[in-house]
Amino acid sequence: MQSTLLVIGFVYPEPNSSAAGTRMLQLIAAFQEQGYALTFATTCKSSDHAFDLRSIGVNVVEIQLNHSSFDVFIKALNPAIVLFDRFMTEEQFGWRVAEHCPEALRILDTEDLHSLRKARQKAFTTNQSLEYVLFTSDIAKRELASIYRSDLSLIISETEYDLLTDRFKIDPSLLCYLPFMIDSTDCQPRVDCKSYAERRDFVSIGNFLHPPNLDVVRYLKKDIWPHIRKALPETKLHIYGAYDTPIIKEMHNEQDGFLVHGFVDDAFEVLNSARVLLAPLRFGAGLKGKLIQAMQTGTPCAMSSVAAEGMFGALAPNGIVEDTAEVFVARTLALYSDAAEWKKFQEQGFSILKNRFEKTQHLAVFQDRIKTLLARLETHRAQNFIGQMLSHHQMQSTKYMAHWIEAKNNS
Repeated sequence: MQSTLLVIGFVYPEPNSSAAGTRMLQLIAAFQEQGYALTFATTCKSSDHAFDLRSIGVNVVEIQLNHSSFDVFIKALNPAIVLFDRFMTEEQFGWRVAEHCPEALRILDTEDLHSLRKARQKAFTTNQSLEYVLFTSDIAKRELASIYRSDLSLIISETEYDLLTDRFKIDPSLLCYLPFMIDSTDCQPRVDCKSYAERRDFVSIGNFLHPPNLDVVRYLKKDIWPHIRKALPETKLHIYGAYDTPIIKEMHNEQDGFLVHGFVDDAFEVLNSARVLLAPLRFGAGLKGKLIQAMQTGTPCAMSSVAAEGMFGALAPNGIVEDTAEVFVARTLALYSDAAEWKKFQEQGFSILKNRFEKTQHLAVFQDRIKTLLARLETHRAQNFIGQMLSHHQMQSTKYMAHWIEAKNNS
């Protein structure tokens, strides 16, 4: 009989809007390759940009928060594995899964460490120490508690894996480093990949519901683009992203070559026409999907250390990495104008994809971890006493709060 896997999604995956959507589809494909029948459940409503999961054989169910109908649903489904999309869904539904399907393997996909991203944002805006903000953060306490309660947590960035094991002292048995998994055919140049001479202008891309992307457009507008435009007056900056806001739209300026286009269906097309991707993110976490897309299209990047974090390992990056605006501009201008240097960075991008993100090398390790955990789940949980303790207290507090909310809503 085919085993069932339940994904509890924070939102419907939108691969053309965010890296998180791409990541979710990669995980779904990985489990389908192992023969699992998949059900995707979420409290969120679908959007115009949502991927049609039913088209790839995934059953889709809408569920309710703080409602016992979920208990009936999951007992009937009886999944072998439950995958929580971000720690918030584990908080909301983890105790129900543990209570009604105690033998199901519980996996948390962190997407990125929300606590790190939020702490960096607060440290940036308040000029406080990142370490102080992170280690006093309520979100960090919640996210790490969720990791302990889960049987396995998927960590997309080596930097975040090291933070969890070195600074927070989480046992590696609870973690699995699993970055983006790219098919081998997508790790090499496409036949229509354009050359240096065929490209022009700069591009920036990112979902504007994501605060780091919103900030980077402001930063480009005020501190970066005026200097690039002055040196290269014929160039333009093309900005793309889903869910653009009135504030973003108001930045559009034809005269300055600062062009806000909004959502784009085909990121490959716009990246393949641009000479350089600009990604000077000032805060954030995880791996940046825009850098993966840039490498796949052979587009060198001008990026910050936050953007580059976890991407390259010991390999040279596919562009320049700078955090000071003045130096960033100078090196970006040099990259844009030097065909030989540009070509070198383009080739490095394809090497990075092949050596760090090619699917088969990560999928085999991931599949082995799943099989091992399913075979010794009781022992694995017994060795995670902190997780047992947190589950005990979380189940009681969240359980009775959820029952109170349900009773209140029904009154």
